Amino acid sequence: MKITRRTFVIAALIVLSLAGYQIYTKFFQSTPYKVGQVIDSFNGVKVYYNGEVSNTSGRNLAADNYNIGLKYQCVEFVKRYYYEHLNHRMPDSYGHAKDFFDKSIEDGNRNPKRDLIQYTNPGKSKPQVNDLVVFSATIFNQYGHVAIISKVSDTEIEIVQQNPGKYGTSRKVIALAGHKGKWQIDNDRIVGWLRKEAEK
Repeated sequence: MKITRRTFVIAALIVLSLAGYQIYTKFFQSTPYKVGQVIDSFNGVKVYYNGEVSNTSGRNLAADNYNIGLKYQCVEFVKRYYYEHLNHRMPDSYGHAKDFFDKSIEDGNRNPKRDLIQYTNPGKSKPQVNDLVVFSATIFNQYGHVAIISKVSDTEIEIVQQNPGKYGTSRKVIALAGHKGKWQIDNDRIVGWLRKEAEK
C-alpha cells in the first residue's frame, strides 16, 4: 500500500502532538502533591500519593515482616487496608494487582491465595463496602489495578484507590446494575471482587 505525502504529514503531526503532550505533562504541568503525601483515607487507613504509576519507594513490611507491598502502589493500599482495618493477612502476600483474581475459581468460592471469597463480574452477590475490586491488565498497564469499595447503592459503587496515576483521583464512582439475580459493575476491566467472610 502506497503512503501518500499527506497521510505521512498527518501521522507525523499526530505523533509530535502526543510526544509534546507527554513532555508537557511530565515536566511542566504541576501537581500540588508530593510522593508519599497523604491525600485521602478510608476507615482510618491512609491513601498516599504516588505520582507516576511506575514509582516505587521501597517495600512496606509489618512489624512481624508480613509483606504489605511496594510503596505506594495500589496493591500496597488494599493489603494495608485489609491488614489494618479488617485484621486480615493473605496467605500469598505477593503478586501484581491482576493476580488477586483467579479465573479458575467459580463465583462465590474461596480464593485460597488471598483467603477471601471471590465473586465474578457479573456475580451473584451484590458488591459490599470493604470488598476488594480487581481490574484486568491492559496494553498500557500490564499489572492490572486494585481498589476498595467505599460506598454502595443499587445503582453505583464508589471505590477508593491508591496510585491511579499522576493526575488521577483517589475516589471514583462506577455504575452498578442488578438484573436476574446477578450484579454487574459497569466497567469492562473489572473482573470481579473479593470479600472477607463475616466472623462466625
